[in-house]
Amino acid sequence: MSTRFMTSAEIREAFLRYFESQGHTRVASSSLVPANDPTLLFTNAGMNQFKDCFLGLEKRDYLRATSSQKCVRAGGKHNDLDNVGYTARHHTFFEMLGNFSFGDYFKRDAIKFAWEFLTSEAWLGLPQDKLYATVYHTDDEAFDIWHKEIGLDASRIIRIGDNKGVKYASDNFWAMGDTGPCGPCSEIFFDHGEHIWGGLPGSPEEDGDRFIEIWNNVFMQFNRTADGVLHELPAPAVDTGMGLERISAVLQHVNSNYEIDLFQNLLKSAAEIIQLDTTEIDATAQLNNKPVDYPASLKVVADHARSCCFLIADGVNPSNEGRGYVLRRIIRRAVRHGNKLGATGSFFYKMLQPLIAVMGEAYPELAAQQSRIEKLLLKEEEQFAKTLEQGLKLLEGELTQLKGKVIPGATVFKLYDTYGFPTDLTADIARERDLSIDEAGFEVEMAAQRQRARDAGKFAIDYNSIVNVEGETQFNGYDATQGQGQIVAIYKDGEQVTEVFEGDEALIVLNQTPFYAESGGQIGDTGLFKNETGIFEVQDTKKSGGAFVHQGIVTMGSLKATQSVEATVQADIRAATARNHSATHLLHAALRQVLGTHVQQKGSLVASDILRFDFANDQPVTFEQLQQVERLVNREVIANSAVSTELLDIESAQEKGAMMLFGEKYGDEVRVLSMGSIIEEKNFSIELCGGIHVQRTGDIGLFKITSEGGVAAGIRRIEAVTGRNAVDVVQKTEADIQQINALLKAQNHQTVEKVAATLEHSHQLQKQIEQLNQKLANLQATELLSQVQSIAGRSTLITTMQGMDAKSLRNLHDGVKSKLGNAVIVLAGIEDDKVSLLASVAKEFTGNIKAGDIIKHLANELGGKGGGKPDLAQGGAPLTDNFASVMASLTTWLEAK
Repeated sequence: MSTRFMTSAEIREAFLRYFESQGHTRVASSSLVPANDPTLLFTNAGMNQFKDCFLGLEKRDYLRATSSQKCVRAGGKHNDLDNVGYTARHHTFFEMLGNFSFGDYFKRDAIKFAWEFLTSEAWLGLPQDKLYATVYHTDDEAFDIWHKEIGLDASRIIRIGDNKGVKYASDNFWAMGDTGPCGPCSEIFFDHGEHIWGGLPGSPEEDGDRFIEIWNNVFMQFNRTADGVLHELPAPAVDTGMGLERISAVLQHVNSNYEIDLFQNLLKSAAEIIQLDTTEIDATAQLNNKPVDYPASLKVVADHARSCCFLIADGVNPSNEGRGYVLRRIIRRAVRHGNKLGATGSFFYKMLQPLIAVMGEAYPELAAQQSRIEKLLLKEEEQFAKTLEQGLKLLEGELTQLKGKVIPGATVFKLYDTYGFPTDLTADIARERDLSIDEAGFEVEMAAQRQRARDAGKFAIDYNSIVNVEGETQFNGYDATQGQGQIVAIYKDGEQVTEVFEGDEALIVLNQTPFYAESGGQIGDTGLFKNETGIFEVQDTKKSGGAFVHQGIVTMGSLKATQSVEATVQADIRAATARNHSATHLLHAALRQVLGTHVQQKGSLVASDILRFDFANDQPVTFEQLQQVERLVNREVIANSAVSTELLDIESAQEKGAMMLFGEKYGDEVRVLSMGSIIEEKNFSIELCGGIHVQRTGDIGLFKITSEGGVAAGIRRIEAVTGRNAVDVVQKTEADIQQINALLKAQNHQTVEKVAATLEHSHQLQKQIEQLNQKLANLQATELLSQVQSIAGRSTLITTMQGMDAKSLRNLHDGVKSKLGNAVIVLAGIEDDKVSLLASVAKEFTGNIKAGDIIKHLANELGGKGGGKPDLAQGGAPLTDNFASVMASLTTWLEAK
């Protein structure tokens, strides 16, 4: 065993420094929310941010990259959530060290880099006799590199074949999805020693902890098409990954990731926050000179603190769907395990501070958003406490209707999935009442949920259907809406062609264009291509890598590849879009002034007729705040200041104070857009943006917010209009007010007063109507007493009332019940083509007949819905031809009960 000891932070930096010395560009970790990738729930591998590079859809100014990528595997295809705390290496959050080649080096250099970094005394200095390699069983090239060039003994190179049921389905064959780039891989394993159970990869004992994979070299050399055929890629690529936590365990001479320095500090802090007495395990660890072996539940708290804090820092908020739902599950799981250890009150939000202490230097976003993260975690903990109370009420309701001694698995799962109610707590309550839970049924429900999650997380894209265009289009549209361009490619029905004719729908790529391609929320330009042979109507413009793809239809003649065209953007649409885009920037800045700097963009749409802006905010924006935002934006519009752009390196842009938008990719050189009045030596708005904008803020004309609302937990949406559209909205509002005044016979200054008076008068009339209805119901109730009959020894009233809705039916029921006492009452009210149903059963009769059963019977016979409690239930149904016969047969049905 190597005697070298390195902290996790030292290993991370050493890895990045080594690959920089080998010509790799250090690239920052991308967000845990994948940018523009609906196929992934979370970033779960280092290669995610480079996916378009591997596909050839994006070209960067480097061919070699290295990164330490934050990853989450807690939902979708990759989900380790339920294993956390009970194994040595499962986490919801982890860091993946990686080096990547985009058509530069391949197998030989990838293997040599990995071996040198792991074994060289200048770097990690691992003993070579502790390392093993695996290769795909037909990959003789990789085998020979390991054996003949690295010098690894053949007995320590293991060939792994197709061990997952079908061809090319192997632990040593990697694929991005069902189609697209794929290829063999070569993993490196470390031997922790004979004192730990486990066998080599491919052996029956491979799931043990002795031999642990620490590095994976993926050699992407094929493109798999939908027919399953593998085609050689013209420029093979390399994608590698090494888990920081695993390699830290090796360098710190421990067998569990939870025993490394990073986790030991977090676990110690978690124990202190929860006030868990660790005296005994601390003493044992000190006596044996080993890291403290903390309880599994404490490991869950420490692990989940990392994933939750990083997810919130990257813009995910707890919610009931998608990423927010997974975050909510992780938080609740951590809180449950903390409660099992004796935690009282809210504690989980306090885990952020010790996390900043161990990871804040590498990831400054944790400290930058400390207040917001703690606030959201605390709010979620408090909400969960209420949720537990709701779950208990639901469980009590289920138990009152339980037949037998076993709580159904579906009920247990509903409590767990919908209310976050711990299954062990359900089991405890069941035991107190001499009941049990259907564990098998619960597992069936859980298995179905896991399958749904896996299905939702799969790549569903056929990567070969993407138009992959070589080269780049020069964009000349910032200052012009017209220009010349040469056709470099034409696509029809997904295939490249040389000519298209009138009526053909096609995709056309020019060498240069004034058309803006959809990006950053701004829609693509529309317009026309013209030359002497034909006209092409451009209906949309999008990007494919560096190329601009113009989508549209040939409206006259024909167009050929290599021809030149006159490209003309629809200028009025472009101008309206530019107004909305510039207004979006001013809106963003104004929201941050009014609501606070926690406001972050979560999405946008910039079209010609409307702008839509999604942003992080926990509360609805009040009317007064919206007015304040409008005033700020229009103040900048009236100021008519110049809008300026400049190209800067990313560091200079940050120093200038430019806002980096969530989920966007930025290169080394960025376009900085500044607009608005100067405040403390800075413009009102400074953002990175490649979009089209006005020349002066006054060009926006007028800014008017049209709506504000919630789109997800913690995410609000504002829609607004500018220019002529804003004038139209204002004039439409004025016209509505004038129409209201005409109806009220009011002057402009009397509108609010007159409306308030009218509403108050309406309220008084409604109260009078309800009082009269109640009196009428009492009179009707007295008349109905003559219809009471005895059915199965119970006083029973069954009657149908014409022109009566559900509310009136309840009033009538109350009057009848007060006069009848112990009885069974079934009322049907008919209004237009609808039937309202109400039934009540005196509590002394509910042992034999229940109101809910009566309503369910009637609703089922009438094709409606309904149900309720044993003593009171309601329902509804359409009025059908069999209504009279169903009501007439109810007497016979009740006699049998």
